[in-house]
Amino acid sequence: MAKKLNKVDVVTVGVGWAGGIIASELTKAGLKVVGLERGEERTTEDFQMVHDEYRYAIRYELMQDLSKETITFRNSLNEQALPMRQYGAFLIGTGVGGAGAHWNGDTWFFSPYDFEIKSMTDKKYGKNKLPKEYTLQDWGITYDELAPYYHQFEKMAGTSGELNPLRPERTEEYPTPPMKSTPILDRYMEAAKKLKLHPFRQPSANISEVYKNPDGQTLNQCQYCGFCEKFGCEYGAKSSPNVTVIPTALKTGNFELRTHANVTGIIHDGNKATGVRYVDVQTGEEFDQLADVVVLTSYTLNNTRLLLQSELGRPYNPETGTGVIGKNYCYQITAVATGFFKERFNAAMGAGSLGTTLDDYNNDNFDHSDLDFIHGGSITMKQLGKRPINENGAPSGTPRWGKEFKAESIKWFNRSIPVTSQGASMPHRNNYLSLDPTYKDAYGNPLLRMTYDFTKQDQALYKYITARCAEILTEMGAEVVEPKELTEHFDIVPAQNDHITGGVIMGADPETSALNNYLQMWDVDNVFVIGASAFAHNGGYNPTGTVGALAYRAAEGILKYREQKGQLVKRESSNKLA
Repeated sequence: MAKKLNKVDVVTVGVGWAGGIIASELTKAGLKVVGLERGEERTTEDFQMVHDEYRYAIRYELMQDLSKETITFRNSLNEQALPMRQYGAFLIGTGVGGAGAHWNGDTWFFSPYDFEIKSMTDKKYGKNKLPKEYTLQDWGITYDELAPYYHQFEKMAGTSGELNPLRPERTEEYPTPPMKSTPILDRYMEAAKKLKLHPFRQPSANISEVYKNPDGQTLNQCQYCGFCEKFGCEYGAKSSPNVTVIPTALKTGNFELRTHANVTGIIHDGNKATGVRYVDVQTGEEFDQLADVVVLTSYTLNNTRLLLQSELGRPYNPETGTGVIGKNYCYQITAVATGFFKERFNAAMGAGSLGTTLDDYNNDNFDHSDLDFIHGGSITMKQLGKRPINENGAPSGTPRWGKEFKAESIKWFNRSIPVTSQGASMPHRNNYLSLDPTYKDAYGNPLLRMTYDFTKQDQALYKYITARCAEILTEMGAEVVEPKELTEHFDIVPAQNDHITGGVIMGADPETSALNNYLQMWDVDNVFVIGASAFAHNGGYNPTGTVGALAYRAAEGILKYREQKGQLVKRESSNKLA
């Protein structure tokens, strides 16, 4: 029998960027918030001396233990899904800070095209540009509506960057200047300009100078140590929930953080949620945390799983195209070409978001009339900081072991440089999330089942963008340029890209979306679902900036919901904030 706990104003499920922002904003407004996190507490002090590639980048110390909880995967509806036992295509974080503790720090605005992609594509190219099996739809919000929340996220995070010449003019400057440049990035910039492209220094959460944010939290200057992705920052220089919004929430005295609390379901009565049930993973005890408002702020996959498991919302059915929970699951198409140079570069120094990028082949910035795909991807050269286990590439034909392999690995370690693209992913009728009918977790609950495969859209976009990456490397003077090929079918392993979206998507129509533009459920109005699970497709950028912006807007929506005493929060027809 679960023990009932006293009701609070709000309970969040997960304490990463989304949960931290909700906690910070609502507790500053005087609400009592409980944050439930299934992992352990993590602060800057916990990341001291973490420069251990094997422990964190190979054995995934900061990620969910797949031997205790995993998902199942298949490519198509007629296959048997099997449990994922090894990380590769994406990483499921755990612990306070979530993925925000171990991200690289790329902090992007999605484009105006992304938010109205269906309307804009139909208007320019006709309604048959993509076949009907692609479930493309607008997000129910515009770029102009979301822009103020993007700026709010940047000011909290201290984002470093410079203007993108191919985007709408910013209404506010970046809080901090762009990061340092390097010979590698200067060479990329020069080559791109020779090709008549428009490169710029990318927005970064590895901030360029000491910064105090509006909440009074101080972030330190990046040390360019090269240990960002899959690592926590020991300097407190990477914008993360651990050094920004979580301390802000705790400082109010209105926030209670409970770790080792694994939420197994949402308690509800009809069309109202009354709280959540969770298990203390250390003692095995069950608790019901009652709350006026339930906010799901966990990873994309877990937000979907909790709703399906709790029988909230209408599960998506790919055969009929009806339902919304699990719909529009998207990946991200990572196009890569590697250049091998005669010169040596100091590639060991770097940072997660130390890079130069261009948008000439992203969004609808180029004409797709004669192309068999839409959208595109940002094309970037980064200096992440090379590490010896994962990054010892050599040209094709090099033996994979032995004396020659060792010699070639050493030769090319500081001479090989990739150009990569974050390619957009469009939703397809047969790519979706559901509960597995066979496999269960330690508590007897069904595992989440992922059904996903590359589409013709993916393959066409990948081929086009990879060729553009190779052109830039050729212009840079690479001795050898090797584009990477896309596999025929998607697989969990090897590693490809961490950015997954969809499953609990937002929109303007309850028939085709699960959430309104405040991320409030149409069907259960005191449940808000925040994260990349709300994206109706995946764009050509990293998703975190958009997750943060939507979280700030959702926090405003929750306050409006309480003021209006339990009604759906509506947008005014004039497109101004309600």
